[in-house]
Amino acid sequence: MEIVPVIDLKGGQVVHARGGARDAYRAIESSLTTDSGPLAVVEALLRLHPFTSLYVADLDAIEGRSGHDAQLESLRAAFPDLHLWVDNGLSSEVDCRAWLARGLGDLVIGSESQEDAGLLGALSDASGRLLLSLDFKGETFLGPPDLQNDPNHWPPRVIAMTLARVGGQRGPDLDRLRSLVAHAPGHRVFAAGGVRGLADLECLARIGAAGALVASALHDRRITGAQLRAFEASAIPNRPG
Repeated sequence: MEIVPVIDLKGGQVVHARGGARDAYRAIESSLTTDSGPLAVVEALLRLHPFTSLYVADLDAIEGRSGHDAQLESLRAAFPDLHLWVDNGLSSEVDCRAWLARGLGDLVIGSESQEDAGLLGALSDASGRLLLSLDFKGETFLGPPDLQNDPNHWPPRVIAMTLARVGGQRGPDLDRLRSLVAHAPGHRVFAAGGVRGLADLECLARIGAAGALVASALHDRRITGAQLRAFEASAIPNRPG
């Protein structure tokens, strides 16, 4: 199972995401670094563990403001072997193809930014460079219902984004994740929101999650580099159950 660290970008810095209340996000306070700049934070994360992928939420772009492509270019140049998964709120085929052509990373299509389910079909030839984020606020799905209900629309990688649990201590939404894994057995489902520590990672592996997006538990050392190495070495099989 793949562990993917997360950075949320707002106003040129990495912020601490909590519960999806984006207006309240402030610069991150991390035990890994005293600097909230994207380069410093990612460098600190990679000192903790040799992660291969990084999820980037460009919050300004998602909310319709000028985004962080310059910072993404700097990250790409500084860490060329790190795969960037970027959610920047794009919802048109033209914009998505133009962004993908820049080679900054893989594009996360956030359901909350979509008006209908047509975009993923239009981009089916690029599905290997896409991820779908199924966004939930509490029990409410944010996006077109067809996008949630029909896995035929989905690219191979899908993120279950439980916004209310982001940055919190409630744990992952295991029931929802079990349902998604069972609903789309041909897809890799990643958990996002609520991971508190190693025990949660082990639970996610056992129910068949392909990976987990993690932020707070890394920055406050509830998950350490040693634990990550041990978790990878244990090779808990991914199996629905």
